[in-house]
Amino acid sequence: MTTTIEQLREIIKERRSSTAEKSYTKSLIEAGTGKCAKKMGEEAVEAVIAAVSEDDQAFREETADLLYHLLVLLEEKNIAFTEIEDILASRMGLSGHEEKAQRNQ
Repeated sequence: MTTTIEQLREIIKERRSSTAEKSYTKSLIEAGTGKCAKKMGEEAVEAVIAAVSEDDQAFREETADLLYHLLVLLEEKNIAFTEIEDILASRMGLSGHEEKAQRNQ
């Protein structure tokens, strides 16, 4: 059974071969890394604002938008989500302090 994230990743990948007129995802990808990163950043800020305003439903919605835009940016940069999962898996069992110290060496 595939997860919603996996299904969304596949849809985003398929939209790469669509047209910008038909697909918002394609229009973002065509606009390039800067535009995709800017949209992801905007959604991150909106998620933070919703979180601190204690509007849980708005936070849920903005988090969904943030995840979508992250996946689009990964696709635009041709970075597989599995690469991110591998990094996260390699950090399992480490405290955040230990992991950060290893990156700074």
